[in-house]
Amino acid sequence: MKTHETLAQQEFVARQLRRRQMVVLARLFLFLSVLVLWEACARTGVINAFIFSSPSRIVRCFFSMVLDGSIFLHTGVTILETLVSFFFVTAVGILGAVALWSSKSLAEILDPYLVMLNSLPKSALAPILIVWLGSSMRTIVPAVSVAVFGSILTLHNGFMSMDPDQARLIRSLGGGKREILFKVLLPGSVPLIISNMKVNVGLCLVGVIIGEFLAARLGLGYLIIYGSQVFKLDLVLMSIVILCILAALMYQGIAMAERRVKR
Repeated sequence: MKTHETLAQQEFVARQLRRRQMVVLARLFLFLSVLVLWEACARTGVINAFIFSSPSRIVRCFFSMVLDGSIFLHTGVTILETLVSFFFVTAVGILGAVALWSSKSLAEILDPYLVMLNSLPKSALAPILIVWLGSSMRTIVPAVSVAVFGSILTLHNGFMSMDPDQARLIRSLGGGKREILFKVLLPGSVPLIISNMKVNVGLCLVGVIIGEFLAARLGLGYLIIYGSQVFKLDLVLMSIVILCILAALMYQGIAMAERRVKR
């Protein structure tokens, strides 16, 4: 019986491995097919290469900016602004949610305002914040405003769903809110916090790009808005491709941290 179970387990693992390999190959095939079709349509005149660009034109644009080093400056600025915004949003989100959890009255007072600010289109709020807070925070402020209110609400709702029996146990042993916070709430909310971070990293990147659209002279968002204004669509699409890669890498970085925490 043990031998049969072992063989069944090995067959199951092999099937799962084959399935993952097929998924990877299908993704790669789809990606390459789109690139080949796009390039072929541009070269044969089915689409206007000046308007729709092509993979080869995007690659040439990228390497021309690599040679003069400008692409590294613009990409580095966007990455730095996104990371600063992300860590700030994460810290403020956790602290804000803890403050609301600690005071029911404060939560009842601020909840409608947080919901309203979270629902407000940030592209409308960003120009006002940029004027109010000055040029030194032009791109950070929109990024923070995009993510911070939703982060506080999500974490607060998660904190309020904590098992009440665990809190009663801490109180029966003589502990207070401080002990509940550091021994039950925060340790038990680590998966929620990491899940919220996955969302926030994308939102912060979006917010940074909004800020670079509005008031910046560096960054991938600036390249996109500049390229669209002077009809350099190769530059616009190259910047979008880099943004897609950055978003995927940042998300995978947090996913790796999540797997380490689970272990």
